Order: sequence, then structure tokens, then C-alpha cells
Amino acid sequence: MNRNKILIYFTGFVLFGLQLTCIQITNASNEIKDSGQEKIFQAGASTSNITPSLGDGIIGGWGLPPATHIHDELNVRCLVLDDGETKLAFIIVDILALNRNLIDEAKRLIHQETKLPVENILIAATHTHSATTALGTGEKRRDWSLEKSFDKYQELIISRIADGVRVALNNLEPARIGWGTGSVPQHVFVRRWKMKPGTPIPNPFGGQDKVRMNPGHNPNLLEPAGEPDPEVSFISVKSKDGRPIALFANYSLHYVGGVPTGHISADYFGVFADRIQELLKADRQDPPFVGILSNGTSGDVNNNNYAIQASGTYQPFEKIEIVADGVAREVWRVYNKIHHHDWVSLRSAWEELTLQVRKPDSQMIKRAQWVLSRPDTITPVHPREDVYAERILQLLEWPDQIDIVIQSFRIGELGVAAIPFETFSEIGLELKEKSPFRHTFTISLANGYYRYLPTPEQHELGGYETWLGTSLSEFESSRKIVSKLLESFETLK
Repeated sequence: MNRNKILIYFTGFVLFGLQLTCIQITNASNEIKDSGQEKIFQAGASTSNITPSLGDGIIGGWGLPPATHIHDELNVRCLVLDDGETKLAFIIVDILALNRNLIDEAKRLIHQETKLPVENILIAATHTHSATTALGTGEKRRDWSLEKSFDKYQELIISRIADGVRVALNNLEPARIGWGTGSVPQHVFVRRWKMKPGTPIPNPFGGQDKVRMNPGHNPNLLEPAGEPDPEVSFISVKSKDGRPIALFANYSLHYVGGVPTGHISADYFGVFADRIQELLKADRQDPPFVGILSNGTSGDVNNNNYAIQASGTYQPFEKIEIVADGVAREVWRVYNKIHHHDWVSLRSAWEELTLQVRKPDSQMIKRAQWVLSRPDTITPVHPREDVYAERILQLLEWPDQIDIVIQSFRIGELGVAAIPFETFSEIGLELKEKSPFRHTFTISLANGYYRYLPTPEQHELGGYETWLGTSLSEFESSRKIVSKLLESFETLK
């Protein structure tokens, strides 16, 4: 073989190698592009004030005492995420609960003003018991979610929710996102207790339950009727240069309380937002940092450990500060260890689920009518007999079915579920255990309010959260909801 042929072969070999290298570089470039690393992830957040006027009735107890003082402001807190193709909006409202019709109207207005798809919008209440009612006049009559008109305060909330999303969209900027999970078991306790055999547990319907809510510390306690979820989960977004934009957390504690009668307060949800801002050194920013805490699966959980004798008393708001600080410090501890991604995929799923409404039988109706008409000289078997007699008769005006919104989200490898009930902790724990995502949390009181969601097993035990009038939907509701959410997660995954 002469020198010219060798040179030709060598040149061809080199060119072929260069071609392979170019193909490999092109393929690698395509993989980066397909993985989204060249896409721009954005985030924006906002708050908008919904503090009511003094004089309005505060909901959360058995009455509606008028508001006489504002301890801290109530807010709509909004986080918008954008992966370049999909935008998601998470809106958490400092209020006890929101009707579906109000939420639907807010979503309609958001879509009208921003073109954001309604299935990509989550609106949930924190469940503070120190806010005035946003449930409207229908609360005293029938299914308030069917009310078509809005009172003045409801109109304010609707407009401020829509405003909050628009401001968050205005604040969108290139961002990095991360998430994590910590544990704060010292503040969550199941409030439903099984009692020792022979302990009377009367209910308002003339029967006996197997568990008692909030029994206090006493010698008849046997064991809690469930397990709390001790985890605090969170999503963090920060600017490309590391400035915190927002932190959106989720903790399964009903509320804390210890608020004086007549005082408006966002409870520990509001204090957490302030405390996490302090820990992240995110004060005095432009745009402002937004801390958010949503209510997890806390329908049977409160902040009182009845297994031990309480030592001393707390000053107003003292316990709120302790709980909020503990949750914020754990989030901050985990925050310092998590990885923030330059880009993740966002997806959402939305579905209506039809549930049967529980209705009183003829015997319950007859007893309710008797309770409301009996003379005052007859001693009631339960202090709330009159209240539940009224609720039993109100249920006759409800439809036979309700259509609820089941919603789920994928944020990278994080799954988020949304349920429109005060959801029992074991439901959230089941979703975490069976979810295909490595990290999962559930937001309760989202996209409507249909009171408590016990499991069928908890219905068998009775107790306040299961009473007809406190719980409305069929006994199998939790199983149907969990099944739908897990199907949805698999689709999103």
C-alpha cells in the first residue's frame, strides 16, 4: 500500500471519528433539551389582605361572637410555578372554610383575567378558628355550596384571590425549586380516644359512641383511636442568585387556638409565615418573600396531649407561637440540606367525584322533631341535642348526591393531593404510603368544604367527627377518594 492510499484511509478514519463525535454531541444536546435543562423555570408569589371588619361574627365555636380586635391580619397567600409549558397556582386562604361555589367563581375570574386553566388552580382554607365566616347565609339552611349569590365579605375574598394570582404572575422570575420533609411529632395528637369499658359516651341522637373527642386527661382513657401524621412537607423556590421567593409548607395540625374571644387571627399558620421569613433572612425584599402553611390531614388531630396531665396554663397566643416556631425551625433545618433544581416538570389532574349524601331515617327525624318541641323541663342526654336536631332536619333539604373536586399535582418527583374535607390523618398517611412519588403530601379543605372525612372504620366508632350533621357523605367516601387520587398519581407519574 503506497503512502497516498494510507493517507486517504487515515483521513477517512479521522473524518468518520469526527462524525461519530458530532453525532454523540448532538444526541447529548438533544437529551439535555428533552430533559428540560434548557427550559426556564419560573416562580412568583404574593399576599393579599382579607381581614374583615370588626363586628362580624367569628366562626369556629358553637356561636358567632362579634369580632372586637384584630391581633394579626388575615391573608390570601399565593404561589405560582411555571415550567415553560404549564403554570400551577396554589392559593391558601386564612379562613375556616370556603364553599365550592365561591372557589369556582374565584377560579372563573382568574381564568378570565389570566387564561390560567381552572384545573391548574388550587384554592384551600387554613381552617383558622379565629376568622369571620365566609360560608354565607346558606350555612344555616341547606347545602351552602349550592348558594349562587355572594355576600360582601365573600365578594372581597373572591376579588383578593384573583388579585393575588395576578400579582404572583407579575412577580414571575427565573427560579430554582426544591422540596423536603421534616418531622415535628411533639405538636400533633389524635383527639379521639377510646375509653375504658363501661365509660358512658352519649351522643346527641340518644345513643352511645365508642370514642370521645377531646376527653381531657382522666382515668378512663384507654388509647387514641388513630395515629397523627408528624411530618411537615414543604416546597421552596428561590431566585437564580439564591434570594428566597417563597416557601410553601404543609402540616397536619387542625389549629392551635388559645385566642381570646372576639380576636381575629390567622392562628399558627400566619405566625409560621412570619417565622420562616425570619429564619431565611428574607425580610425587606422586593418582591416580598411569601411564607405559606397549608392544612394537611388533621381532621382528628389537635395540639393537646391528653395522655399526660397538663402542667400550667398558656397565655393568649403563647402556644401558637411555640407550635409555629417548632414547625418553622424544622423546615429551616431540612431546607439547608435540600437540592434546588433548575427545572422540573409540572402537571395537574382534576376530576369530579360523585358521593352519596347521608340522610336521616324516619326514627332520627321523629326524634329531632321531638327534641325541638319538648318542654324545657326535660333534661337533655347531650348538651348539643338541639343543635344536631336542627342539622338533622336541615339535611332533608340537601340533594341526594354531591359532586366534589379531586385534584392532584406533580412537581418533579413530588406529588400533591387536594381533598375538600376536614380529612382524617390516616387517609393522608395511606396516600403517602401508596403514592408512586418519593415525596407526597395532602392539602385538606381544598376546592370546597364538605365537613369531616372519617374512614369507614372510624365511622364504626362514632364520635363528634362522624355524627350526621358533622359528617355528610357516605361511609365509603374516603376509600373512593383515596382510590381516585392514587389512580391520578399513577397517571401523572
